Amino acid sequence: MLYYAHYLKDLFSPLNVFQYITFRAGGAVMTSFLLSLLIGPWLIAKLRTYKIGQIQRTDGPQTHLAKQGTTTMGGLLIFLTLVVSTALWARMDNRFILLLLFTTVVLAFTGWMDDYTKLVKKNPKGASSRFKFSLQLFTALGVVGYLAANPPNPEYATALSIPYTKELFLNLGFLYAALAMFVIIGSSNAVNLTDGLDGLAAGSLVFTALTFAIIAYAAGNVKWAAYLKLIYVDGAGEITVFLSALIGSCLGFLWYNSYPAEVFMGDTSSLFLGGAIGTAAIATKQELLLPVAGGIFLLETLSVILQMGSFKLRNKKRLFLMAPIHHHFELKGIAESKVTVRFWIAGIMLMLIALSSLKIR
Repeated sequence: MLYYAHYLKDLFSPLNVFQYITFRAGGAVMTSFLLSLLIGPWLIAKLRTYKIGQIQRTDGPQTHLAKQGTTTMGGLLIFLTLVVSTALWARMDNRFILLLLFTTVVLAFTGWMDDYTKLVKKNPKGASSRFKFSLQLFTALGVVGYLAANPPNPEYATALSIPYTKELFLNLGFLYAALAMFVIIGSSNAVNLTDGLDGLAAGSLVFTALTFAIIAYAAGNVKWAAYLKLIYVDGAGEITVFLSALIGSCLGFLWYNSYPAEVFMGDTSSLFLGGAIGTAAIATKQELLLPVAGGIFLLETLSVILQMGSFKLRNKKRLFLMAPIHHHFELKGIAESKVTVRFWIAGIMLMLIALSSLKIR
């Protein structure tokens, strides 16, 4: 919305700054963060009045039993501040912004229904797995279907850019659509699995989103894309504004979610945050950098898969004391806050490794 203010630059020349992506990205970060600080206390208090509290599993780390009843569905704060900040600072006629908002709204509804069923309807199972997967599949089909008809870059519509190589691409043909859908659904569930410690998911998302915000800005600039050997994607720069708003929202939520948490995000935001990051990776044609920049989420997911596989194939023997792997470290006697900070440190290093691909080509 504010982008269009630059058309009035002849009347007031400073308004010209609103056309620049970097300025609007900075504005998006600050707006979503400050909105979180402004409405966070009110929203958390409102959720408390509805007695929407965490139902803590009894077979998890015993230290988590004290979290029973902690206000949850706090992901509404991330959703509201992200959407408002995006609407203010991004170009709403940009196809990638509309695609990211589509992913955000559908998956936020999916997560909200799960939280509502568990916490308000008092059904501990939540929304059915079929319901959640159906909406995740619908989202992935919508995104991939649109990008198949309107590719980010038609020359590389079904190609994967191989990171850390100089213009090496792998053309998957019709299999690309399946991979892209897997990226969106897998990312959505990976963030959901990671949301198990105070501040872990929100903090880790900041580093992954920052990685793709930088990549999106470079991919959307003809000169930078050519210099860095990236696939040029017309209009991708606006993704930077969306991801900047997401970073501000996560930082604002972290204000209340850091240890000891006043509020948990719940599925309301964990599902759409992962889906949005996956969509951004596909839109910027950097799908294979997602496992690097989002290595924390990959590790958490693999730990669950390996644990389940070991339990079924090795006569109920476990690889980890508990999965996802952050619980394993807790049960090893490491304090929750220390596990979270160490995962953040790993996330920062993975972000730097992913960004190094811009020069190691």
